[in-house]
Order: sequence, then structure tokens, then C-alpha cells
Amino acid sequence: MGKLPIIHLSDAGFMTIENTETQRTTARRPRPKGRRLSSILRQMAADRSRERVSIGDLFQTMGDRAIGALMLIFALPNAFPTPPGTSSLLGAPLIFLAAQLTFGLKPWLPKAIAARSMRREDFETIVGRIHPWLAWAERMLQPRLSLLVEPPAEYLAGFCCLVLAIVLVLPVPLGNILPAIATSLFAFAILGRDGLFSLLGFAMTAVSLIVAGGVIYGLVKAAIYIVMQWFG
Repeated sequence: MGKLPIIHLSDAGFMTIENTETQRTTARRPRPKGRRLSSILRQMAADRSRERVSIGDLFQTMGDRAIGALMLIFALPNAFPTPPGTSSLLGAPLIFLAAQLTFGLKPWLPKAIAARSMRREDFETIVGRIHPWLAWAERMLQPRLSLLVEPPAEYLAGFCCLVLAIVLVLPVPLGNILPAIATSLFAFAILGRDGLFSLLGFAMTAVSLIVAGGVIYGLVKAAIYIVMQWFG
């Protein structure tokens, strides 16, 4: 039976994961083992012994899958219509996680982010909303096209997620859905070591940036026109 990962909180307020079985410095993460993410999330959501669920709780539970799992948890809800401001709230942690993936850093979180929490009932609602899609994707996942889920392709995927997360926090009308889908595809690829999902993620990234760029261009052009008419 493998040893559980240990969570360290440094004096600087950072939370890191360290595996007691090995102290590898390489950025390559092991393939996910054990129960599926959907089952873990449902169990956490149904745990009535806890009043709140924090990001630190999720981070600790996911262990070596922390980056992929948390990216998915923050990205997937944005793939659906959400109240104004939701994409900015969920997109900010995505920027942080995507930056780590881009530079091949070990999973870690600032204490300020790890301490953020929500009521268990709210967490249960979110899990119930994304569970059907999560369960469907998990059935499709299988290790394949490994070159697309290993460095340097993994770093490129992280950079794409970083750009997409920045787009997510921008106040672009309906600009959160496509970037959220693309980020979710990359997260699934990381969790299942499935290069096909990574390939789909790259394709969706291109579509997302083209659409978002078109919307931003249209907004800027409209703003310039209004200013010219106002002072014309």
C-alpha cells in the first residue's frame, strides 16, 4: 500500500504536496490511481460532518492529481451559464494553477487561496451539476498519445490554460464558455494521461481565442465609434 502524500504549509504561507515515497524534482506526475474523481467529489459533497469545503481540503484529497483536479473543478462550472462575476472568481485560481503547469512546478497553493471555502451545500450543488459530464468524460479517458501529456507538450498545454484563464477573468460577454471547455479538456487529459483530450484541448483553444478575439475586437471598435460620434 502506497504512502499518502504529506501536505506542508511553509512559513511563507504556501501549501505544497510532497510524496513520502519519493522526492522527485521532475515535473512528470504519475498516472492517476484509485477511485475516480467523480466518486471522490460526491463523497466529499455528501460528508455531512463538515460544514464547509475549502480549496485546501480538495488539494489535500487529490494528492498528486491536485493540479488537474482543481483546474477541472474551477473550469467546468464556467462551461455553463453562470451569474455575473462567477467566471472572474473561478478564473483567478486557474491563472495560478496554469502558471504552475506551464513551468513544471510542484503543486502548491498560497495560504490565502487554500483557505477559501464554501458551504458544503453549495459544493454539493456544484458537484451535482458537473457530475454527469465528469462521469461521462471519465468513461472515455484512457492512456493514449502519451507524447501529448508529457513535457514539453504538457508545458504548452499549461501555457494555453494560462491564456484561457486570463480570457476567463476578462468581462467578455459569453466569453467564459469556450475557454472553460478547452481548459476542462486539458484537465481531463492530465487526470487520465489521455493525449486525445489534450489534442482536443489545443483545437478548442484555437477556436476560443478566435471567438474571444473577435468579440474583443468588436467591443473595441464599437467603443471607438461611440467616442467618435460623441466628440464628432
